Amino acid sequence: MGRCAAHPVAISERAPVSLAVRTPLSASSPETDPVAGRRRRRLPGAVWVLVLPFVVMFAAFFVAPIVYAVVQSMFTTKSSGLGYGAPETVFVFFDNYARALSDPAFVESLGRLVLFSAILVPLMVVTALGLALLLDSGRAKLPRLFRVVYFAPYGVPGVVATLLWGFLYVPATSPVLQLLGFAGVSFDPLASGTVLFSIANIALWGFAGYNMVILMAALNAIPSELYEAARVDGASGWATVWHIKLPLVRPSIILVTVFTIIGTLQLFVEPLVLRPLTTAISSTYTPNLAAYNQAFAQSNPNFAAAMAVIVAILGFAFSFGFLRLVNRKGNRAW
Repeated sequence: MGRCAAHPVAISERAPVSLAVRTPLSASSPETDPVAGRRRRRLPGAVWVLVLPFVVMFAAFFVAPIVYAVVQSMFTTKSSGLGYGAPETVFVFFDNYARALSDPAFVESLGRLVLFSAILVPLMVVTALGLALLLDSGRAKLPRLFRVVYFAPYGVPGVVATLLWGFLYVPATSPVLQLLGFAGVSFDPLASGTVLFSIANIALWGFAGYNMVILMAALNAIPSELYEAARVDGASGWATVWHIKLPLVRPSIILVTVFTIIGTLQLFVEPLVLRPLTTAISSTYTPNLAAYNQAFAQSNPNFAAAMAVIVAILGFAFSFGFLRLVNRKGNRAW
């Protein structure tokens, strides 16, 4: 207060400065610039026009089936004692889930699915990464041809691929097994102890090339200046791979691993097609096969929905747990 009374001239000299500073800010505000205000008001509408088709398709073909399966899993159909009355739909809450988790065959199929993931996920990541690094190294002859050859199995439908491998797994039609038999080697890929590895081989053959392409794209995006700096510093080929390539393609490796985890939990086509060829695959060999059997063979869609929801929860837990693990170790060196 004392300063203001003692220096009135200073205040009057500073006033125009403050007005000059405020003028550009006020001129760009929506209140003084109607064009800018209209642009800001139109932006949400334009965004919704672009996003709405995806939202509708996502809700119709992803969210709605999940919600429908969860709702159906909480009901069951009961008929009258004599069987003359119409069946009645009864709300049973979590009884179908308790029944599924108390079924020894279904629990065994869950354990078999976890074992299948433990076998296939490391094999898939290592194979795809090895192929990508081999092609990126420049040592492979005809790299474009090999890239197409490795990716070609992904274009074969799963049913067709399983049928082809089924002919190679049956001794009567497999030239490989016949040659092994002539050499005195007895091997049955469809036996109870080896059929899970045979199914993993089919999945590895079909998807390793696809994952290789993802990792190749990440390797091609690495700046060449880093390789030149490594050569100047005298780094060997393995040192370049370990300290430059692997850290920079780490997000793609994580993506491939998550895709493989989700894919292994969807195991259904291979055991369904191979089932007529061997007695080692039962109707409850995998959780999805058990749900399929309950829905279409046993006419119990509510129980099958509960099984499907359990598999979905297992997939979410595995994927989320893996992402939490790698994010926790994200700042650590390889």
